Amino acid sequence: MATYKNEGFDPEEINALKDECRQEGQSFVYVEDDDMDVLETGECVHIQFPGLYDGQEVVFDALVYTLRLHHSSLVYEMAVEQIRKTYPEYVPPEDRPANYKISPELEEEAETALTEIIDEIEETETVKVQEHVEVDLEADYGIALDVCLNVEEITDEVIENFIRAYQSNTLRLDNTLYSFTSESEE
Repeated sequence: MATYKNEGFDPEEINALKDECRQEGQSFVYVEDDDMDVLETGECVHIQFPGLYDGQEVVFDALVYTLRLHHSSLVYEMAVEQIRKTYPEYVPPEDRPANYKISPELEEEAETALTEIIDEIEETETVKVQEHVEVDLEADYGIALDVCLNVEEITDEVIENFIRAYQSNTLRLDNTLYSFTSESEE
């Protein structure tokens, strides 16, 4: 029996995934990922599906997300980068180590400034995004895909349509550049 450096190319792994897909009645399966809160929003999913790459069967390990989520992530990253110039001791909540300390006043000041920078970036449409599919052939498992689609929500139907088009080489991505503004929750 052959051993595979990348288990996503192992025929046994691929057949097990095919069986799981058949049981689910879909061409893909969802991957549980406790480290990613964003998977609960409907704007991002982690999936796996069997397919062919250069004539070889493989497991595709894909993160599929909306254009709006991609845009807001890039805007946030840019704003945090700018905030760190003024408030070098500020660390965003998601990056804080257990022993992190900041005064409540400084934190409030930094977060207010962060919100203002985000608003400015959105108003000036500094960040523009477009649909894309990035293929990572060096992934630890199978072939990784980073898939950004211009849809409101990532549904089973959206995923099935993407996989069908991707597999048949008929995928047409929208290369229009888009910018979004935050939806206020008030």
